Amino acid sequence: MRIVLALGGNALLARGQALTAENQRKNIIQSAASIAAIAKEHEIVVVHGNGPQVGLLMEQNSAYQEYSPETTPYPMDVLGSQTCGMVGYMLQQELRNVDDSLAIATLVTQTEVSKSDPAFANPTKFVGPVYTAERAEEIMASSPMMFKPDGEYYRRVVPSPMPKDIVELQQIETLLKAGNLVIACGGGGVPVSIEDRKSTGVECVIDKDLTAELLAEKLDADLFIILTDGSIYRNYGKEDQAEMKQATPAGLSEFTFPAGSMGPKIDAVCKFVETGRGNSAIGSLFDLDKILKNEAGTLVTQGEGIIYY
Repeated sequence: MRIVLALGGNALLARGQALTAENQRKNIIQSAASIAAIAKEHEIVVVHGNGPQVGLLMEQNSAYQEYSPETTPYPMDVLGSQTCGMVGYMLQQELRNVDDSLAIATLVTQTEVSKSDPAFANPTKFVGPVYTAERAEEIMASSPMMFKPDGEYYRRVVPSPMPKDIVELQQIETLLKAGNLVIACGGGGVPVSIEDRKSTGVECVIDKDLTAELLAEKLDADLFIILTDGSIYRNYGKEDQAEMKQATPAGLSEFTFPAGSMGPKIDAVCKFVETGRGNSAIGSLFDLDKILKNEAGTLVTQGEGIIYY
């Protein structure tokens, strides 16, 4: 099968875990083992998230400007490209460490967005580390940053416009046909606006799940999988929460999911299924082989209703 894997930034760096290279490397070593285990049997494209990573770079940017006021902070599109290289490098290296016979290519990828997208008026994309409500309020009082609740913590939010097109689509297809496992569209891709055939960066972070879905459509993928903390749950975090074994776009439409986290994931898997190209799934990064066998995670298919465990 041709499979597009969307690898969550929080799956690479657990929620609340210190944003260190060592922690990220440790998690990537585990994820590489899961991906390498299926790479010989399938065509794989990995689209990784960058929320924690790009948020950290933004904070480092801000801290350095206090030390050196004449230094202009790097814009979000440039920081996004940095995370494409950083996370892509670690993934590529650890995949080869698992199986040095794998051909792997990491491609810094531009994703087109519209500057008039309504997302710029309502930031929802979580980036960076988690904070207490008190600390988030302190930061908002002394800066233009915006924070919103993310579970029991608060995280910074930035605009997250819809992806319109993938600039390097042809290059991704070429790498796949040459037998490569391709790491592309990292962090949802570097956000750009194209006018008069010229590309310019845009201040935002694209949701990697929506870009991964667009890529899955354009590559005619057989299966689209979002790897994150786990399955889809009804009433997650409440006493009556229930894990969904199998669901449909129609069944999922009866529920409301958080806009900054699970919401875009649900939108993405449903959109792919509704194209009729194949099924989607959401599950744990470490259950990838079981997800392919429908033994773990939530399988999203055409039809009606939801099946619970």
